[in-house]
Amino acid sequence: MDNSADSCDIVDRDGDAAATSSSSTSAPAAGAGGFKLLNRHGTVHQFMGGGRTADVLLWKRRRVSFGVIVVATVAWLIFERSGLPFLSVCSDVLLLLIVLMFFRANFAAFRNKQLESLPELEVSEEMVNNAAASFRVKINYLLLMAHDITVGKDFRLFFQVVAYLWLLSAIGSYFSFFTLAYIGTLLSITVPALYSRFEVRVDRYCGMIHKSISQHYKVVDENVISRIPRTLSKDKVS
Repeated sequence: MDNSADSCDIVDRDGDAAATSSSSTSAPAAGAGGFKLLNRHGTVHQFMGGGRTADVLLWKRRRVSFGVIVVATVAWLIFERSGLPFLSVCSDVLLLLIVLMFFRANFAAFRNKQLESLPELEVSEEMVNNAAASFRVKINYLLLMAHDITVGKDFRLFFQVVAYLWLLSAIGSYFSFFTLAYIGTLLSITVPALYSRFEVRVDRYCGMIHKSISQHYKVVDENVISRIPRTLSKDKVS
């Protein structure tokens, strides 16, 4: 009898342990399928396209990432604080590089020293065709939007474009173009790395915010936006 009772206790303990382990494994699985920022599928590195660009933005190449920040800071100080014209600075930098490379090549030839061969820079036809096709699709989409706005087809789109343009105008009144480009560079080189490091926390808080905003937007859409007509012109019934 005692042996049978002990065996029952062992079975019960094993069952409790199995239930605990299954619940602990199902919790991360449920959390893994939660809200993902920008409807992302896969890792952050895969979402950013992979390759060297993603490595730099995620600080997997720390020297290159730090070099981007240094170069952007120096360029911002030169163009924004010094007041030098952009065209003059670019021309002076290119002139200095060309002169240095020219004298370097002639000095090596004078000392009978062979320089390392420079890689040939060439743009392939396939790359140009792909870029042109992508650019054409975006331009046609912008032209279609402009057509719908000018002929009064989409009233909501008109208000959205006006709001975005007004926001850009307000931001541009406080910051210059080079300052905005510098801020954009710093954000693009720091925000993805920080998000990749604190991905779980950011997704959890963004999911909560997204749920709250969706509820408020649903109320606004039902009471305001849905009552705005798509077009101001009414079709005449013949």
